[in-house]
Amino acid sequence: GQVLQLLRSVQRGSEDRKGSLGRLRRALQNEETQQKFVRLDGGMRMLTGLFTSSLADMQLEAARCLHELSHSSDPTVAEACLPVTSYLLTYLSGHSVEFTELCLYTLGNLVVESEAVRKQLLPQGIIPVLASCIQSPHEAVLEGVGYVLSQLLQAKESPTEIIPQVLDSVLPQHMLHLVCSGLKAGLGAAMEFAWCLHYIICRHKSNTVLLALGAVPALTSLLLDLASKMPQDAPEGLELLVCPVLRCLSNLLAETGCQVRDERLLIALFLLLQCFLQQHPFLVQECLWLLNNLTADDPFLCSALLSLGLLPALLQLLPCSHMASVLVLTVLCNIAEKGPFPCQRLLQQPVLPLLLPILALPDPEALGQCLELLHLLFLHCPQAAADFARQGGHQALEQHQSTPELQERAQALLDM
Repeated sequence: GQVLQLLRSVQRGSEDRKGSLGRLRRALQNEETQQKFVRLDGGMRMLTGLFTSSLADMQLEAARCLHELSHSSDPTVAEACLPVTSYLLTYLSGHSVEFTELCLYTLGNLVVESEAVRKQLLPQGIIPVLASCIQSPHEAVLEGVGYVLSQLLQAKESPTEIIPQVLDSVLPQHMLHLVCSGLKAGLGAAMEFAWCLHYIICRHKSNTVLLALGAVPALTSLLLDLASKMPQDAPEGLELLVCPVLRCLSNLLAETGCQVRDERLLIALFLLLQCFLQQHPFLVQECLWLLNNLTADDPFLCSALLSLGLLPALLQLLPCSHMASVLVLTVLCNIAEKGPFPCQRLLQQPVLPLLLPILALPDPEALGQCLELLHLLFLHCPQAAADFARQGGHQALEQHQSTPELQERAQALLDM
C-alpha cells in the first residue's frame, strides 16, 4: 500500500512532488519494496519519465531512486531497469559530477546482477562511452568508470565479448597511466583500474596490447616508487593497489617470458614484504609469487638476490604460512639450479637446519619442494649431504620412505 501511495503522489505531481520522490527513494532501500515497485503498473514508466525530464532537481532525485533499485540482488529488478540503460549511457556525458557518478554506479550495479543488462549495454556502446569518460578530470568520475569496467571484466562472457572491445579502445593506455600515477591521481581510481588490468591479463590469452604500451616497465617503476614511500608516507589502503599490481606483473612475466633486469625491483619487493608482513600477510605470497617469476629463468636476478644480501630476509619468511614456505622453497630452488657457486652461497646461511622442521610437516607440496632443494644442493655440493646427515637429516628422510608419492625421491636423497 505504502509504495502505491508514494507512486500516486509522485504521479499526481502534487505540491511536494520532490519530497514524495525523496520518500520513495528511502523506501526503495528495502529489498522487498524494490520488488513490489517494479511490479506496480506504471512505476518504472513514471521513474523513467522523471529521469529524462528537463527539471534538473527531479532528474537527480529520480537518478537516486534508480541507484537504490540497482542495489537489488534480484535479477528481475535489474531487468525492470533495462529501458533506462540507454539514458544512463547518454547522461554519462552529463551535466554535474554528482549526476554522472550516480549514473556510473547504477550501471555498475546493474551489470553485476544481470546478463540481460550486459547484453543490451554492449551494442548500445558502453565501451566507447567509458573510453570517453576515462578522460574526465574528476577523480569521482574516474573511480566510477573503474567500478563499471571492473564489473564488466569479471562477467563470464568477458573473455570473448568484452575484453577484445576494451583492448581495441583507448581504455588500456588511460588505465595504465592512471594506475601508474596512482598516488598523484587518486588512490581510489588507481586501485579500480589496477584490478581491471589484472582481470584482463589473467583472462586474456595474449597481452600484446599491454606489452606494447610498456606495461612491464611502467608497473615495475610504480612498485619502485611505492616501495620508496614505505612505511612513512604510505597512505591508508595502499595494499589494495599493491596487490593487483604485483599480480599483473607476475602474470605478464609468467606468460610472456619477458624479463625485468632491474635489481632495484628485488629490493623494492623486500621493502614491501617487510612493511606488509604484520598487517596484511596475504601480500607476502603475492610478493613471493613475483619473486619466483623473476628468478625462475634468470641467473642475473638469482645472483643479485645473493649479492644484495637478501637471503636472510627470504629465509625468515619460511615459517610464515603454508603458501609462503612453498614459494620460499621454490625461489631457493631457482637459485640452487644455477649451479655450484649459488649453492655454496646458500649453504653459508643456515639453510639445512631450517629444512629439517619442514620435513616433519604433513604438507606434500612443501615436502616436494624441500626434497627438490636438497637434491640440487647435494648434486652441486656433495659436502652438503654429509652435513645434513650429521644434523639428523637421515632420520628426517627415512620417515618419508613409506609415503608413496615421496618414497622414490626420499630414497634417492638417502642414497646420495
